[in-house]
Amino acid sequence: MGLEPVLAQELIEIGADNVQIGRRMVSFTGNKEMMYRANFQLHTAIRILKPILHFKALSADDVYNEVKKIDWSLYLDVKKTFAVDSVVFSEEFRHSKFVAYKVKDAIVDQFREKDGTRPNVSITNPDMRLHIHIADDHATLCLDSSGESLHRRGYRQQSVEAPLNEVLAAGMILMSGWKGETDFIDPMCGSGTLLIEAALIARNMSPGIFRKEFAFEKWPDFDADLFDEIYNDDSNEREFVHHIYGYDNDMKAVNTARINVRAAGLTNDITVELQDFNDFKQPEENAIIITNPPYGERISTPNLLATYKMIGEKLKHEFSGNTAWLLSYREECFEQIGLRPSIKIPVFNGSLECEFRKYQMFSGKLKDFREEGNILKTDDEKKAMAEKHRFKKNREFKKRLDEDAVNEHADIRSFTFHKHHPAFEESLLYQAEKRLQREQREEERNSQRGKRDSSDRRGFRGGRDADDREGFRGKKDFRDKRDARGKGDFRNKKGGWGKSDFRSKDGKRFGRKENNNTRRNSNKNDSYDVED
Repeated sequence: MGLEPVLAQELIEIGADNVQIGRRMVSFTGNKEMMYRANFQLHTAIRILKPILHFKALSADDVYNEVKKIDWSLYLDVKKTFAVDSVVFSEEFRHSKFVAYKVKDAIVDQFREKDGTRPNVSITNPDMRLHIHIADDHATLCLDSSGESLHRRGYRQQSVEAPLNEVLAAGMILMSGWKGETDFIDPMCGSGTLLIEAALIARNMSPGIFRKEFAFEKWPDFDADLFDEIYNDDSNEREFVHHIYGYDNDMKAVNTARINVRAAGLTNDITVELQDFNDFKQPEENAIIITNPPYGERISTPNLLATYKMIGEKLKHEFSGNTAWLLSYREECFEQIGLRPSIKIPVFNGSLECEFRKYQMFSGKLKDFREEGNILKTDDEKKAMAEKHRFKKNREFKKRLDEDAVNEHADIRSFTFHKHHPAFEESLLYQAEKRLQREQREEERNSQRGKRDSSDRRGFRGGRDADDREGFRGKKDFRDKRDARGKGDFRNKKGGWGKSDFRSKDGKRFGRKENNNTRRNSNKNDSYDVED
């Protein structure tokens, strides 16, 4: 939440049509190529959903009957597995799992009535993932084209406490307007997420390049040639002539960030060093600071307010002539910085309603700064700051009670906007949920028993388990000594993983399974919903 305009702009830039902003989502239309590109190229999307059915849902029977009308043989066969995710905001449907259960029943019953067999449910690695959203009596059933949340890029090998979500990190950088024009500094870099996302944006590299797979690759109409063409196209990538610096006062965080930077093949662009922010000195070149300091929720610090006071002093005296952006949560922390922000942008970090603030640093007095023709706030920033009700008044500095830990990682699978009466747990809906969970566990065991992981289809994965969600499309040793793509560090002798690039000598991705199917018609415009 808060990144919807950024995501909409990304969609416009890659050529999507009919882009419309909603709450925690952006809709657009496009053909199959656009759907592939959205998954592969967007920095601020969590998942791309393709709607296949809109209907009125006044009861559980409506959900069952409408879903059952779809010819599911177009999407599934009895040898495939599927899963259903649900989001519910309705007085009629008090529990999202119950809605998922009715969708599952409708699909299974249709197959049973036709030939007496049925596809199984797989929670961890389904061949087809469905998503149903109900708001009041408006229901939308979608195919989830992404699978695992798109914020899981694949480059993160290790992590530190409370890592910043990759999508939020990218959104912060894009909101700042930085695209590689100056040096980039994160003086409290943690595991290096902001550093790596900055390098991807500076070079205009697609974040999907590290992913092992997308859900649409298991769809019956998957066009492997089309996706290979998108995957191997680096024509829009650009050179980055400046540098990215990360600092942290914890050696464990520094080593973790270095490992992740090396895994992403970006050590020529990014330098990570051990340094306390208190020792920060004025950089020689123009730079931007974007950072996420601790704010006492998941990460504690001995003296939180003193830390923020130190940040303000360092920015004022050691970052003159540059711009700094800080993401934080507590108003009392911002007050300790002692600087006037140019803009305050409300964003959510997990379940915490935070503020992303911009500080235009200058030496001397504000009057002198303005007399020299400098601008502290742009017209757009003045307009935004003048808007009322941009923030909740009297916010309590604690996590929202109706969010679970899953939301902290921006990968919401099921979410219900209700607090239930204690008697609900004795209701039939609660029993139905338990029954669904038991059936899913049993079906998962049956489908996995005696079978190898069907998703390990490509030779370049080196037999790694498909559930290793921090993996890559290729083997660990996918880095070459030579830079086949001319991108500097991608193949350095000590900084890379080893012996191969993302692409072979003929420009193709390694290990792509040959697909002899004829290319399907991808010119038809479809509509999609993008979660951010």
